[in-house]
Amino acid sequence: MKKFNFKIILQLMGILLLFNGGFMLVSGMVSWYYDDGALKGILTAGLITLITGLLLRFITKGFEKRIKKREGYLVVTLGWVTMSLSGALPYIFTGALPSLTDAFFETMSGYTTTGASIINDIEIMPKSILFWRSTTHWIGGMGIIVLAIAILPLLGIGGMQMFAAEAPGPSGDKLHPRITDTAKRLWFLYFGLTLFEAILLKIAGMGYFDAINHAMSTLSTGGFSTKNTSIAFWNDQPLIQYIIMFFMFVAGTNFVLSYFAVKGNFTKFKKDEEFKYYLTAVLSITVVTTAVVYFYANVSQVPTDIQAIAHPMVFGELESSFRHALFQVLAVITTTGFVSADFSIWSPFLTVLFFVLMFLGASAGSTAGGVKIVRHIIMIKNGFLEFKRSLHPNGIIPVRYNNKSLSRGIVFNIMAFFILYLIIFVVGSLVFSFMGVDFITSVGAAASSLGNVGPAFGDLSPVNNYSSLPPFGKWWSALLMLFGRLELFTVLIIFTPYFWRNS
Repeated sequence: MKKFNFKIILQLMGILLLFNGGFMLVSGMVSWYYDDGALKGILTAGLITLITGLLLRFITKGFEKRIKKREGYLVVTLGWVTMSLSGALPYIFTGALPSLTDAFFETMSGYTTTGASIINDIEIMPKSILFWRSTTHWIGGMGIIVLAIAILPLLGIGGMQMFAAEAPGPSGDKLHPRITDTAKRLWFLYFGLTLFEAILLKIAGMGYFDAINHAMSTLSTGGFSTKNTSIAFWNDQPLIQYIIMFFMFVAGTNFVLSYFAVKGNFTKFKKDEEFKYYLTAVLSITVVTTAVVYFYANVSQVPTDIQAIAHPMVFGELESSFRHALFQVLAVITTTGFVSADFSIWSPFLTVLFFVLMFLGASAGSTAGGVKIVRHIIMIKNGFLEFKRSLHPNGIIPVRYNNKSLSRGIVFNIMAFFILYLIIFVVGSLVFSFMGVDFITSVGAAASSLGNVGPAFGDLSPVNNYSSLPPFGKWWSALLMLFGRLELFTVLIIFTPYFWRNS
């Protein structure tokens, strides 16, 4: 009896490559419009990707149209690697990033919505390459796998196993009993919010190209910008930054809640514990950060090229401190990674605080990376209940979330996730340090890559990038990004011996 249906795996890889190739051709249209000299390279990459996808579909004709759970995990993990390898081709063929290491790093950072970059001068890149960078964010944000399962019924294939493996966070909410209808509705919402933000940014003063790119990067919680100084380029235009902040917050909210909000149903926000804690965390941490920045931050040390909080603002120093504090809190907690100021030099206290935020993450069911707030809530609740269980050892005292009792299996799963997350973080830091990277940079790189944040500390601070990492360090960082984006279990499970055994 066959253990895996490899034909369906290859068939789905072919579908993903067709999606990727199609988006490359859109980037080719951007190259043609701006005449940026990258058209030939992008078209070559797109055609190679499309042809490979068609060949995979052709050679797997007659496959059994049923995907099992194990195959779902393989499809998601291999799909992300396949997308990143093929997505590196535009960089290589255009000469923008001729090194496979650099091109793969940039692409994996894009699809995992990490936003870490090795490009030293972004503004000299062809516009079509910048658009492709933002596109990788946008595809990876909601998940190319979710996009793919929206059309699987046309092929007679069910996609629940893929959705379960890829969907970010432990949330099991669905908008519709049929998984493909859920995927379609999420993507329509995702597209609509992206378009809405782009229009608002254009009205606020951004050019069309910058507005579209930053909208794609914001809704995906990615962080790639078209400017070397990221959003600090618009530090003298507060409205632009407030628009981006609003959509960062939305992108960090469970998309199921956002869907019901668009439909006019706001009652779910009142009942959702995670959203309440998410909002409370953003507001409270912003108040603390604003106070420290306003009263204690040494603004004289802020580099002039990033025009941070020392730059005179329209609404005065207090507004400037609040705006940069809120912006950077949102950028880190939602793992978007945009930069309006170098938060790593504000104060030692804020440096530690922002490091902690890298482990927080936003809501489950959002495009954000990180641990996710719901896991913290359940872990903390379970920790306090242990005191009660100690006093009443024979009592049945379940953890309650959203007024519902959670099974012990869910609690154990979350505890296992925490342990694995911390182990991978420690191992990740050790590997970076083994390569000669200093302590601050090592722990920052591991936390930021695993949490899909982007900016870190030390040599990877918000005013620097990841180009200083040794070649192996870039591959290691890319692997950590994949672990974080697919929530650990999806990737790690395929390395376990019992995953490959017949059962």
